[in-house]
Amino acid sequence: MFNLKIILSLILTLIFSNFSVVQSKDNKEKYYNNLTKDWRIIFPDGNRNAAGPKFFKYISDKYTNFEEFQEYNKLYCAVSGSLISPGSKPEFINLKEDETSKNICGYYYKCCWPCVCDVMKYAKVTKIKKKFQDGTKDLYALIIDNPCIKKDFPKKVNRSYFCDGNILDKKQVATHNDKIIIGLLYDAKYCQPSDLRKIYSNKITGRLCPIRNSTPINELSSGMGDIFIKLAR
Repeated sequence: MFNLKIILSLILTLIFSNFSVVQSKDNKEKYYNNLTKDWRIIFPDGNRNAAGPKFFKYISDKYTNFEEFQEYNKLYCAVSGSLISPGSKPEFINLKEDETSKNICGYYYKCCWPCVCDVMKYAKVTKIKKKFQDGTKDLYALIIDNPCIKKDFPKKVNRSYFCDGNILDKKQVATHNDKIIIGLLYDAKYCQPSDLRKIYSNKITGRLCPIRNSTPINELSSGMGDIFIKLAR
């Protein structure tokens, strides 16, 4: 009888575990479809170039459940503004903390490898607090300086999505200390030496990114090319 109870318990655990996995996958598909459906609300002219901040603001305003908020923010690339397939694997990266210049390591959801390199070089990260239905949570936000003061604001980016004159339009983008939030870094922490060794030995972050980040801006053709870089540098 004892063994039978153990067997039944294991069977039930397996069933509920599989159900949770299926349910999680279904939810991610639903979230992705919701963003696809709302595309023209987020981007009225259809131009999503470097417009990750528009996704972040839209999700921040609409979804007040922390778990949903987290999952929705995994479905777009903060650099390109492109949607990301549900269940995509994030890249482990490091960036400088805005306030201290210390290395922060965490996971970044991307559409392509060049965007990983661009965010590592041209964005910074800062901890922010945000209120949700289930309490106030700490988030690690990816930020860039105010691009609205740039004389060479990239022509392929819709300036009206970001700016009100030379200041950030807080009705359309989220800000922190007069910097624009472009997305999130997940499971972020101060880097340990072992974290940096892992990043520097990785094919993308350790081998491809040094090549891309040393290439003259006018010679970049992959990823967003020079679009995000002109916006963020």
